[in-house]
Amino acid sequence: MDKKRINIAIDGFSACGKSTMAQALAALLHFDYVDTGAMYRAITLFGIRKNILKEPFERIIPMLPDIHIKCAWTNNKNRTYLNDEDVSEAIRQPSVQNLVSQFSTIPAVRRQLVFLQQQMAKGGGVVMDGRDIGSVVLPEAELKIFMTARVDVRVQRRVRELLNKGIEIDAKAIEENLKMRDHIDSTREDSPLIQAKDARVLDNSDLSPDQQLNLALSWVNATIQ
Repeated sequence: MDKKRINIAIDGFSACGKSTMAQALAALLHFDYVDTGAMYRAITLFGIRKNILKEPFERIIPMLPDIHIKCAWTNNKNRTYLNDEDVSEAIRQPSVQNLVSQFSTIPAVRRQLVFLQQQMAKGGGVVMDGRDIGSVVLPEAELKIFMTARVDVRVQRRVRELLNKGIEIDAKAIEENLKMRDHIDSTREDSPLIQAKDARVLDNSDLSPDQQLNLALSWVNATIQ
């Protein structure tokens, strides 16, 4: 593998801007970008459409062979396809947001997606973001970044993101959802959200997108030299 075609694993809490930075890094480095969160959201959307709205969420397991997910760049945007349907906007709805942690804790779901994600990164040159990338999916990634931010900052970002998409939601509901997801993601038995020992921590509470991108790029340059 060309030493410059490293794999970059980005982990962190919800609404920390992982996907935004990962996409920017991938574009600047001419790497592939894999949004693992979108993949879990796509499975969640599939479950919702099958009326799996409460426990046991494991009812989705027999349906997994019928779920085909693909991520691709289209018109300079990352798009997510569920069984050939572009669901990039549908997976960002609050109904999906509220249930994605429940579906993502199912071991069979995680095994299927982790295998697919590892195949995507085999050739190197991939920026992948999620919650267990550096610890489980790509433990050998040359650069690992763990992103975090204060809860109040994350709430503001998520509210702004949804408003920009024409979705109005109470900030308190967003805060409760983020705290719930943090707890579920950090305490699940299978691949919990943890900071890999060799990950660099990026707290972007008080950083602009350009500032955090420049910091990450400095880490990339230090890694490939």
